Amino acid sequence: MQDVFGIIPSAGNLRRDMVLISVISIGLLVMPPLLVAFLGVPDRSRPAVLGLLVFPAVLLTSGMLAVFAKCMRAARTARFVVTPAGLSLEGDFWGRRLPLDVLRVSEARAVDVERERDLAPLERQMGTELSGYRAGWFQLRNKERALLYLTDPHRVAYIPTTKGYSLLLSVADPAAFLASLGRAAGSPVRSGRV
Repeated sequence: MQDVFGIIPSAGNLRRDMVLISVISIGLLVMPPLLVAFLGVPDRSRPAVLGLLVFPAVLLTSGMLAVFAKCMRAARTARFVVTPAGLSLEGDFWGRRLPLDVLRVSEARAVDVERERDLAPLERQMGTELSGYRAGWFQLRNKERALLYLTDPHRVAYIPTTKGYSLLLSVADPAAFLASLGRAAGSPVRSGRV
């Protein structure tokens, strides 16, 4: 048995984020020649100094664009796979496999984090936060630590773990996702409201 549930695609303005990242990237690439011009570097030293400044700027820009592209893709294509062995979170840098014995399935429920304000993400600790997409480690209003894949605050599966954190996952049908998790774990799941 393997049930696959996709993340609800982000409704955020990812194009605006892409424009912002592009402007920052262009700025990083334009800055080294401007520095060389304003610092009054002698003509014969300019190629060497420019090379020393441009190379790190190109590396930084390329890395930043690659990370952003991966996150943008995950905002639309992340998926959650339920198997008899456990739950796999697949998407971006925060993906992992969790065995069923780590998940407190009997306490899992469907939630609307705008109604249950205690479960709303308050502060990003280590993660991605783009328009309409939050993934990674966040602190919730109730001071709980949570691993998020969140695009729609109204359709969320909340799953506590025995590891000191919870999962908040945006899925189109949280009840079906939790039922699948319950079947895999052989444990009933509270229905919750969404």
